[in-house]
Amino acid sequence: MITLLAFIVTISVLVVFHEYGHYRVARACGVKVERFSLGFGPVIWRYQRTPDSTEFTLSALPLGGYVRMLGHGPEPVPAAQHAVAFKFKPLWQRTAIVAAGPAANFLLAVVLYAASNWMGVDEPQARLGTPVAATLADRAGLRAGDWVKATSSDGLTWQDVRSMADLRWALTQGVLNAEPLHLNVANARGQGARSVVLDLDTLGTKEVDAAVMRRVGVSLWMGDPVVGEVRPGPALDAGLKAGDRVLSVDGVAMGDANELFATIRGDANGTPMAWRVERGGQVLSFTIKPDSVLDRNQRIGRIHAVLGQPPQMEKVSYGFAEGLTRAASHTWGMSVLTLKMLWRMVTFDASWKQLSGMLTIADYAGQSARMGLSYYLGFLAVVSVSLGVLNLLPLPMLDGGHLMYYLFEAVTGRPPSDVWLDRLTRGGLAIMIMMMSLAFYNDVARYLGQH
Repeated sequence: MITLLAFIVTISVLVVFHEYGHYRVARACGVKVERFSLGFGPVIWRYQRTPDSTEFTLSALPLGGYVRMLGHGPEPVPAAQHAVAFKFKPLWQRTAIVAAGPAANFLLAVVLYAASNWMGVDEPQARLGTPVAATLADRAGLRAGDWVKATSSDGLTWQDVRSMADLRWALTQGVLNAEPLHLNVANARGQGARSVVLDLDTLGTKEVDAAVMRRVGVSLWMGDPVVGEVRPGPALDAGLKAGDRVLSVDGVAMGDANELFATIRGDANGTPMAWRVERGGQVLSFTIKPDSVLDRNQRIGRIHAVLGQPPQMEKVSYGFAEGLTRAASHTWGMSVLTLKMLWRMVTFDASWKQLSGMLTIADYAGQSARMGLSYYLGFLAVVSVSLGVLNLLPLPMLDGGHLMYYLFEAVTGRPPSDVWLDRLTRGGLAIMIMMMSLAFYNDVARYLGQH
């Protein structure tokens, strides 16, 4: 129920702000707005102050919305109403009205990010676990317990890292830009500062997914190699109990829970493993055969037990000015990131499996809502940025398509012909249907564990 409610609120808020951008600028330009609708299909509620004013409606299918303006469609407009019709307004006003929708989404994202920054979010500290052998983190010399304090793309200009979220964002940018990432790190006690370099430019890819991040090898510190809750499976069958401290696996000492987790995961064939654990001052030996399971098209080992401890959390919040500045910067960064990913998918430099649809949005909406208001506001901001960017794509069914028409009109002095408008609309509709179908397929595939 929480997921459904969070999803409905997400769609409603984002659509209302997007359409309100169109509505507000249209009214400012003297255009008559006939209807402001949240949702499609049969109208279940309506309000209209006077017969000539805008009709506000709530429709049965709340998965979108629209603003209907006089003269924005093919229907003829009576001569007496030309002054308040969209199609008879100057080019700059029509452009402003259409661009106002995406602009409202970007502005909303800044406000939402800022509110989340001011309220504060509990984030894991940027403390690292033991990197897997041969990963970039291992080759860079990172060690268990290292605490990342700042990052830099050039080794000259540094950005403070206040949480693991900041570090993940810097890693994402570095992978996408195919450039090294400099880290200023301290030991587990916050002493002995040193600089290391992650050679992200050697990955040979600009695609950010779980497999690439495993090659980078930067992981959140999971604590000591202690067994937590033991569920039905290999761990329980072998006799492990909560509180057991794992000393070694197959003769290799386990430094932390990250190393233990990686060792188990790496046993993709379910080979029996010799464990030595400490329990109540005694050292015990066990033989455990991990289950071989399929995870994102990859075989991994799993013993069905909780390992390590929850990460140390830190309340990350900002003052008014810094919170607003960071919100604007993050909105810009997310917009650029979204455009880059879309371009790489179009050029087949990134997988189309990363395209998500309504099911993924609903799932994330529910998860963020359960985590708290600040997390949910941040999630809303991310989706608002995505909606703004997507609506600026030059597809005839979107705002960007109309802006493309106006650019043509500005250059040639005349609008596109009706024949071309019809062809472009049909083509744009086909592309939109294909993208929506692919997003839906990806969503279903994720839930079935095929991605």
